[in-house]
Amino acid sequence: MNADQLSATSARAIGLDVDALTIRGGKPLQGRIEMKGAKNLVTKAMVAALLADTPSELRSVPAISDVRVVRGLLEIHGVAVETLGDTMRLDPANVESAHETSINAHAGSSRIPILFCGPLLHRLGEAFIPDLGGCHIGDRPIDYHLDVLRNFGAVVEKLPTGIRMTAPGGLHGAKVELPYPSVGATEQVLLTATLAKGRTELQNAAVEPEIMDLIAILQKMGAEIQVDTDRTIRIEGVDRLVGYSHTALFDRNEAASWACAALATGGDIFVGGARQPEMTTFLNVYRKVGGRFEIEDDGIRFWHPGGDLKPVVVETDVHPGFMTDWQQPLVVALAKAKGISIVHETVYEQRFGFTDALRDMGATIQIHTECLGSHACRFGQRNYEHSAVIAGPVMLHGTDIVVPDLRGGFSHLVAALTAEGSSRISNVGIIARGYERFIEKLSVLGADFDVDG
Repeated sequence: MNADQLSATSARAIGLDVDALTIRGGKPLQGRIEMKGAKNLVTKAMVAALLADTPSELRSVPAISDVRVVRGLLEIHGVAVETLGDTMRLDPANVESAHETSINAHAGSSRIPILFCGPLLHRLGEAFIPDLGGCHIGDRPIDYHLDVLRNFGAVVEKLPTGIRMTAPGGLHGAKVELPYPSVGATEQVLLTATLAKGRTELQNAAVEPEIMDLIAILQKMGAEIQVDTDRTIRIEGVDRLVGYSHTALFDRNEAASWACAALATGGDIFVGGARQPEMTTFLNVYRKVGGRFEIEDDGIRFWHPGGDLKPVVVETDVHPGFMTDWQQPLVVALAKAKGISIVHETVYEQRFGFTDALRDMGATIQIHTECLGSHACRFGQRNYEHSAVIAGPVMLHGTDIVVPDLRGGFSHLVAALTAEGSSRISNVGIIARGYERFIEKLSVLGADFDVDG
C-alpha cells in the first residue's frame, strides 16, 4: 500500500469517504468555524502518555487521520485508548512490543513512529520503526533523531525493513547540540531525557508553542525541565512519571489557513479557538498584506476589507519567525495582491512544488535557487529552489489538481475557491491528516462544491 492509499485509508477511518471535490470558485467564504487542538501537539502528547505508569487524559483532540495513526500505533503497543467526544484517555499499564508488520500497517503515512523510540526504550528496552512516510516537501532526515538516541545510549541497527533499537545499559542523560533547531529532534530529546538517568542539556532547541505545550505536559507528569532564553533546554531525569490531564493548544496552522482563505476569497471568517499570542508574527504579515482581523476572547475574526491587497516580502523561519506552514496558503492570497511579493523559504527546501498547480491556474510565480530574502539561508549554496516571486493581481481559472501534500493541498482548495469556473481536487484524503472536518467547514462557510466518491 502506498502513501496515498494509506492517507485515503486513514481518512475513511475518521469518516471521510471521498476522493475528490469539484469546486465552483468565486464565492467569498463567510461564517464561523471551530478548531480543536494542534496536530503538532496532540500527536506528541499521545506519545508522551507512554512514559507514565498511570493513565493520561487529553482534551480538545481533533478528528484527523494523524491522530488515528498514532492511536493505532499506541494500541498495538498495548496502550488502552478510549475517547468521549474530543477527550481521549490513554492507559499505558500494559505496554508491550508490537510486531513489525503491525507497525508498518499503521505507520506508513506518518513520521511520528520515530518519536516512539525513546519512550519504548524506557518501557521495553527495545523499539522498531519502519521506513518513514509523511509529506514530500524536503529532506527531513531522521539522522538527527538517531544521533540523539545514540547519545542517550541506544544501539541502532538498520534493517532492510526499518530500524531496530535497543538499550542494553539503559538510557542516560546526554549533551546534545542540534545543527538546526529541529522541532522533531527537540521533541525526541524531551521524550527521551525525562526518564534518562542524569542531566540532559539540549542546545539550539526549537521553542515553538507546541514544544512549550509539550514541556507543560511533561512537567505535569513529574519531569524537571528548564528552558533558557538562548534556546538551551536542561532536563533532570526522574525515576517515574505519572499521567497528565491537559487541554491541547489550538492549531495555529489551521487558523492561519482559514485566515488566508478569507483573504483570498474576499471573505469573512471567525476562527473559534484561535488566540493572538501564538499568531503574532502571522497577524503582522496579514495586516501588511491588507487583511483585517479582530481579536475576541473566544477566537479571531479574519476578513478582506475590500480594495487591493498589498505585496510583501516574507521569510519563513523557526519560531518566533513566520512559520513555513503559513506560507503556502498565503501565496494564494499574494497572487491577488497588486505588485511583486517574495517568499523566501528557509525551513524546507522543496516546499514550492505546490505552485505548479497555481501556475496552471494562471498565477504568475517564478521559483529561484537564490536567497531572495534579507539574509542568506542554509539552502542558498545548494541549488534548491527555495525562493518564490509572485506577481499580481491575477484571476485564477479552474483546473484539475491532485493534492501533493497536507499544506499544499489545502492551498489548492483555497485557489479553487477563488478561481473562475470549476476545479476538481482529487486525493483530498491527505488534507484530512491535519484539518478536522474540512469539508463540513467549507459547507458551513458557504463554499460551492460537490463531493465526488
